[in-house]
Amino acid sequence: MKQYLILATLALVLPSCKSSDNELAGLEKPKSEITTVDSLPAKDDFNYVVERFEDLRVLRYKVPNFEQLSLQNKTLLYYLYEAALCGRDISYDQNYKYNLLIRKTMEAILSHQTHDDASEDFAKLTVYAKRMWFSNGIHHHYSHDKFIPGCSIDFFKHVIGHVDEKSLPLLPGQNKDQFIAFVVPLIFDSTIAPKRVSLDSKTDLLKSSAVNFYDNVTEKEATAFYKAMKTGDKDPMFGLNSKLVKENGKLVEKVWKVGGMYSNAIEKIVFWLEKAVTVSENENQKKALETLIQFYKSGSVTDFDTYSLAWVKDTASLIDVVNGFIEVYHDPLGFKGSFESVVSIKDLEGTKRIATIGANAQWFEDNSPILPEHKKQKVTGISGKEINAVVESGDAAPTTPIGINLPNNEWVRETASKSVNLGNIVSAYGHASAGNLVDEFYYNEEIRKNVTANAGLADKLHTDMHEVIG
Repeated sequence: MKQYLILATLALVLPSCKSSDNELAGLEKPKSEITTVDSLPAKDDFNYVVERFEDLRVLRYKVPNFEQLSLQNKTLLYYLYEAALCGRDISYDQNYKYNLLIRKTMEAILSHQTHDDASEDFAKLTVYAKRMWFSNGIHHHYSHDKFIPGCSIDFFKHVIGHVDEKSLPLLPGQNKDQFIAFVVPLIFDSTIAPKRVSLDSKTDLLKSSAVNFYDNVTEKEATAFYKAMKTGDKDPMFGLNSKLVKENGKLVEKVWKVGGMYSNAIEKIVFWLEKAVTVSENENQKKALETLIQFYKSGSVTDFDTYSLAWVKDTASLIDVVNGFIEVYHDPLGFKGSFESVVSIKDLEGTKRIATIGANAQWFEDNSPILPEHKKQKVTGISGKEINAVVESGDAAPTTPIGINLPNNEWVRETASKSVNLGNIVSAYGHASAGNLVDEFYYNEEIRKNVTANAGLADKLHTDMHEVIG
């Protein structure tokens, strides 16, 4: 489960580990002077806001202390970074079956040099492409509504007409004219796939949702299919890593695994994960990576639970990774996991703050504003840590979580779980919003200064409490 930014308008430009600009790694000070960014400094020359368009802001973030890592840990980060990026196309396809076709079409248009580049219509088409990249598809990342280019259909046909046919993702048997006739309604017709995820109970949720988790299957059929699999309290998350389709009148799962659906991408993920095993920090981390590889090869949801149990045991590693089919928010029925990856470095100082909250869970319970009969007599806080994200992909990017608590399978969570605050993401968001205080909402100057000085810390504490004792 994730806690997202209240205003889901944060995208991230990933800092290169090879950059000569140490600002990207947040190393303006030597190690002995580095402090956690709990409150907003008076001045920070780092450019957090890269670009604004439509209702979106593109932000950058720092990765503190990267250059102080050992060569082994930097190598491990690189391998996990590559594994994360290899799942990018999976996310597009999961969100809508024609997303990849549309993305490749737009990239072919933008890669083609044309005299139309300076026109207002081309600028509008470019904004459409940016929105598509931001949302991993043609539906708004937050509202799930389909968005349409601001340019005219005639202009779109004009610019795509100048693109070399070999650069376009033509379907088998199509020529260029047929392809254009096919793709234009997919992009411009608001009645085609109007909603990525529909929760309108008056409709069949699968037929009214554009997500690509089911094919020719009704809501009733899918619900009954997975209900029949249940055996007890320790069931795996059936359907987590598959597409349910109807073939010859029979329901069949197309499993996302090596040798199955998305095999090309998953094979690349496994390639980099196997390299990561060779530079793992300790036995627990090595075991977690090996069981994740086994899950990708077998496609067994039971193997995913095995991996999850191994992953939560690794609490000592400085480097950590989430990689797999994780959150089920984009499936209107709540079965299918969207691909995501978050590669991170533990923030040791921030982790001390979170541990203090967990250790005082009983105090928070005793002093909570609820009736005494509802208060628990024995409360144990979830162990948590603060991390600094190095790269995020799939469902976790560009719209990023600020807190994560996993695994999601309830019986595994009862055994153990990990709760994290993405410290550098929270800091980037806070710095980008600094200076936007409206004086009319403060009783006096003292309160305004207090908010200015401590907003960053308060924001982190809010996330910590949600993830650790919420």
